[in-house]
Amino acid sequence: MSVAVEFDGVQKRFPGRTAVESLSFQIPRGSLYGFIGPNGSGKTTTLRMMLRVLYPDAGRVLIFGKQAAGVVDDDTGYLPEERGLYRRMRVVDVLRFHAQLKNVRKPERRIEHWLERLGVAGHARARISTLSKGLAQRVQFAAAVIHDPQLLVLDEPFSGLDPVGTESLREVILELRQSGTTVVLSTHDMAMAERMCDRVLMLHRGQKVLDGTVDALKRERGHDCVHVRFAVDVGELADPVVTRVRNYGREQVLDLSPGADTQALLARLMDKGSLVSFSVAPPSLHEIFIQIVQGPALSGGGTANPAGGGGAGV
Repeated sequence: MSVAVEFDGVQKRFPGRTAVESLSFQIPRGSLYGFIGPNGSGKTTTLRMMLRVLYPDAGRVLIFGKQAAGVVDDDTGYLPEERGLYRRMRVVDVLRFHAQLKNVRKPERRIEHWLERLGVAGHARARISTLSKGLAQRVQFAAAVIHDPQLLVLDEPFSGLDPVGTESLREVILELRQSGTTVVLSTHDMAMAERMCDRVLMLHRGQKVLDGTVDALKRERGHDCVHVRFAVDVGELADPVVTRVRNYGREQVLDLSPGADTQALLARLMDKGSLVSFSVAPPSLHEIFIQIVQGPALSGGGTANPAGGGGAGV
């Protein structure tokens, strides 16, 4: 496996706290790598070390096999969560400026390509301050890829986009991956990470708690869940084979104990009211995330079930 990014025993401290502890992982070259974790988990610190904005106190960070490099590495593109375009500049001038920062000579063809591909060509001469949030987001993305980076780090790239804009950008990201770009996608959107990413890394309290393909993580992290909907509210469900209940309002998700008989459970649930849907599935990435962050017993409403696994609504 050719490796784009390698963290080897990395540690990073700040006054009064350790942000990252003994962190090791590899990102395969040409992959789409999901980067998830709750606020304060060490994601931002890790991304900044990946971009060589910060350097580790211990361990090594290698980007394409290199350890020492500056923040303006021409092989790397970065879309920050906090957007930062010069609001008085025109779109085409912003992209030309970013291309020059990355040592791109004669960038006009690339600028034209990305304006067309991202649907911003009609705003090329507009000032950034006049753009909607979604259009400005597309321009920021174009600035991150204008130099054809080998490694592209995207921090919440879909923030501020409507569903059409989200779908369009998702297609572009997948095209970049298919062309050989290594993409690191940092997001709180678990469903998007689950659908798009080849592998997923999760940090919690500065340490790695998940690293692998989504399918493998689902197999490793627990038993099947049942998604249930009734025609009317029947209250929070409880059953001896259910270890936790998450009540989302119109739908409840039931975590099952090992070896649970789902057909018998279905029969018991049908006695409670008019059942609209009943589906058995492995836990989603979202459900695994919640389980790790909040632990076996969730707080915030709902009751523990009689089996003793105790779960509350989310």
